[in-house]
Amino acid sequence: MNFSPEQGSLLAYEHYGITATARPLNGYDEQNFLLTAQDGNKYTFKIAGSDISRTFLEAQADVMHHLDHSSIQGGFPVCLENKQGKAITTITYEGKEYHIRILTYLEGHFWVDEKNKNNFLYESLGEFLGAMDRSLEGICPDATVRNYVWDNNRAPEAEKKLHFIRDHEKRRIAAYFLLQFRTEVTPVLSELRHACIHGDANDYNLLVRNGRVSGLIDFGDMIYSATINNLAIACAYALLHTEDPIEKASLIVKGYHSQYPLTEQEIDILYYLIAGRLCISVTQSAEKSYSNSENEHHFLSEQSAWRLLYQLIRTNPLYAADQFRRSCGMMPCLNPEDDYSSLLSERNRYIGRNLSISYRTPLKIVKGALQYLYDDKGKTYLDCVNNVSHVGHCHPGVVYAIQSQAAILNTNTRYLHDNITSYAKALVDTLPERLSVCYFVNSGSEANDLAIRMARHFTGHNDIVVLDHAYHGTSTLAMEISPYKFDGIGGFGARHYIHKAASPNLYRGPYGIDDEAAGEKYAQSVKEIVQGLEREDKSPAAFICETLLGVGGQIPLPTGYLKQVYQYIRSAGGVCIADEVQVGFGRIGEAFWGFELQEVTPDIVVLGKPIGNGHPLAAVVVTQAIADAFNNGMEYFNTFGGNPVSMAAGMAVLNIIRQEELQQHALNTGNGLMDDLRKLMEKHTIIGDVRGHGLFVGVELVRNRVSKEPAVPEIDVIVERMKGRGFLLSTDGPLHNVLKIKPPMVISRQNCVDLVQALDEVLSEEL
Repeated sequence: MNFSPEQGSLLAYEHYGITATARPLNGYDEQNFLLTAQDGNKYTFKIAGSDISRTFLEAQADVMHHLDHSSIQGGFPVCLENKQGKAITTITYEGKEYHIRILTYLEGHFWVDEKNKNNFLYESLGEFLGAMDRSLEGICPDATVRNYVWDNNRAPEAEKKLHFIRDHEKRRIAAYFLLQFRTEVTPVLSELRHACIHGDANDYNLLVRNGRVSGLIDFGDMIYSATINNLAIACAYALLHTEDPIEKASLIVKGYHSQYPLTEQEIDILYYLIAGRLCISVTQSAEKSYSNSENEHHFLSEQSAWRLLYQLIRTNPLYAADQFRRSCGMMPCLNPEDDYSSLLSERNRYIGRNLSISYRTPLKIVKGALQYLYDDKGKTYLDCVNNVSHVGHCHPGVVYAIQSQAAILNTNTRYLHDNITSYAKALVDTLPERLSVCYFVNSGSEANDLAIRMARHFTGHNDIVVLDHAYHGTSTLAMEISPYKFDGIGGFGARHYIHKAASPNLYRGPYGIDDEAAGEKYAQSVKEIVQGLEREDKSPAAFICETLLGVGGQIPLPTGYLKQVYQYIRSAGGVCIADEVQVGFGRIGEAFWGFELQEVTPDIVVLGKPIGNGHPLAAVVVTQAIADAFNNGMEYFNTFGGNPVSMAAGMAVLNIIRQEELQQHALNTGNGLMDDLRKLMEKHTIIGDVRGHGLFVGVELVRNRVSKEPAVPEIDVIVERMKGRGFLLSTDGPLHNVLKIKPPMVISRQNCVDLVQALDEVLSEEL
């Protein structure tokens, strides 16, 4: 459709008797002109193709006529009648049918052009919309009941277009909000008030005059939908370019409620409805971009819509609902004064008291959003420690995989099922060729337990070599190989068959980072253990260690360390176990697995809950020889290790890591984070060391860089103050003086910049 201004003028005269000049205007689905008549009057001339039905255009005309005759303070365009007394003129041009309308012109300027967007203006927007929706209550022209991509009720259908969004982070955020729409909005849609709504009160359709909203144009998105969508859509556009979108939205909500009272149910889902509209918008823009559209109207709000989505995901949805309720004079949904005394009392009664809780003032987390956590008091936290949620809290790819498989089948592994073999193949494809046989279990502790059992069976030996300060889980056997536990408070000490090698700590150990032979020197500790066993006519069954030491202090292993240790263990008849529970799956950036940094291949690899993004899934992957030896006639059976749902979760995690290029992201983001932390180290002497790979980072705090006296309890104060600023950190290391940073892999570069800035502020305070 490409009518010239001259043709527009001619059609206006021919069918309406108006002599005017035409000037092109922007339009999404229709071609528009501004008509300026000889008498000075202005009109909007609209030409629609046959894909827009005449019946729908007539419904628009009827609704605009109804609103124009209402008592609403503000204006609406109305259709002029043609020479035959009709609001719609249908013509045929070059063999195609077109529908023509001429609408009255409203004075004012667009919302987007208003320079002084004060609180009164936002409230007046709400009042205008509320009055309009009150007037349209009960009105439902048949033509407005239609399937339409911009209907906010159908926001989840935008998932079909997510693949057009090329940027991984943006696509992930949009997918998250669409998942939440399905969860929070879709189940209650049928309970909401419905009516004919305008459906597109955007910043180019709203008119402002004398400091208040004065009119609304373009009813082309008119649809029968949930009434609250009209408010949500208006908010989505009015909040663009604002620094505090919830504050401004609360003003709009207040004005709307004063004219057309909202229900608590509508208010509580408004946050998700706003996000839903934004997701429709950005996916539509992405599709148009993929199609190389040259219509600038398709991209008017794209960048600002993304900015608002980023603002919303950093906003606790409970906080938004609470603010909206307060603006309407309703009962708040947050209780900031709750000290959890009742909940803590129940927990102490029914839950073992040595199940510890983080932070002096406990957190009650009620929702997760990728790298963010939301508490029940309305605060948002950047999660810097929950490595188990490897690809992000509530990542839609994992959620849908679990949901869809759980809806079909979940049963034990005595039956054939494609998921277990498909996932096992995908998993071993990421590992060296000799690691080829999988055993699936439910936790890292169970996996380490099984790994030790298999090693003992394969070698015929019983003794295990571990690293001092190591931690490998909570089962009886896992505790026996965890000095962090058995040497700690309430511990039982090392069993006679457990042997502790020195922790290869380049910061606190006798051999530092400048010693090129440090790896071999630290390996001597293992050699001495092996030699001691030989003197007793024993051999080690296994050596087990994390390929970067977690609880031991977030410590990267010295170059060549595992190569030398593995040689000592294997020459003595033992097997080498790599604990990759906290390290693997691309977290370290430079490699997919931690052992690859050491240029070794273990005999057994142990994987824990990050394998399923927190779903109870873990694995032991071994060589064919170890698997054959373990197959000695005694059945190995794990009721739900390898069940179809767990396998679907695991496959989803692997696919997401690959599709979203999270290993490269971990490398780039982690390197940037460590660079920033090392710059911070130049400013604050309390930082003794910054170390790690990718998104496995440790920051060791000391009172004195020479004596290396641990900064305790200072580190606890720092963690608490960072929590107060919205950043969740934790401590590690045998001296409890290491800040551990192992966030979900989707943490952004900006998140890391914000983290370091907050840490700088805290370290600048008196501790």
